[in-house]
Amino acid sequence: MKRQDFRFFHPLRVRWVEVDMQKIVFNAHYLMYFDTAISDYWRALALPYEEAMHSLGGDLYVKKASVEYHGSARFDDRLDVALRCSRIGNSSILFTGAIFRGDELLVTAELVYVFADPATQTSKPVPDSLRSILTQFEDGQAMTQIKLGAWTELGADAAPVRVQVFVEEQGVPLDMEWDEFDTEAIHAVCFNGFGTALATGRLVMQAPGTGRIGRMAVKRVLRGSQLGREVLHALMEEARRLGCGGVLLHAQLSARDFYQRAGFATRGEPFEEAGIPHIEMFKSL
Repeated sequence: MKRQDFRFFHPLRVRWVEVDMQKIVFNAHYLMYFDTAISDYWRALALPYEEAMHSLGGDLYVKKASVEYHGSARFDDRLDVALRCSRIGNSSILFTGAIFRGDELLVTAELVYVFADPATQTSKPVPDSLRSILTQFEDGQAMTQIKLGAWTELGADAAPVRVQVFVEEQGVPLDMEWDEFDTEAIHAVCFNGFGTALATGRLVMQAPGTGRIGRMAVKRVLRGSQLGREVLHALMEEARRLGCGGVLLHAQLSARDFYQRAGFATRGEPFEEAGIPHIEMFKSL
């Protein structure tokens, strides 16, 4: 088994708590590594696991796990935990796993999950929608789609994401979340394969030649999976298409590094909006 047999990799670093006196990883920990990687596999599918399973009317349960050892990981090793969906049966899903140190194969595994009714834990057929998403991912297809449009087209999808992030998580008053710019803005919404809205943002023409990006929000369980970057880039491309020479935004201070990585520079001093520290940032297009 080789690295090129996989397209999904979960990075991991071995620490003291996981090794014995010889600084070799305990055998049982490798199953924990695979279990952690499975969680990130679902993120790569752009599926918030709990929400997705609820919509499918079932859940996945481990039926069998087998591990074969080829070598030992040691303290401070940087490992890659690889996974692929190898087979989808009527009610079962087989994942093949491997752990690599560079190109060196250390561990292989087979993990069998059964899709079942969460109340009775009796098996059910794997839903066609889930089967399709797993197959598309392993074929290298995109797991998300971004749509641009007016509030009348996308507001029903964007609004729940914004309420979840800004109102429920950050405590912004509901009446402050909506403003007159929503009706004139171009909105971007990122959808997964189930048609579920995962992230959103909007573009308003601030002044001739300048666009303002705002209301950037990503569902909590999928942050760090590049969805915010995809929405941001879609809005910047739209601003460029409309002839803008630059875009500005008011970034929460906690998100400043995210925007700096996208090429935005800070302007002025921090200030508060809705009780949250912000700073203005700008990027030339």
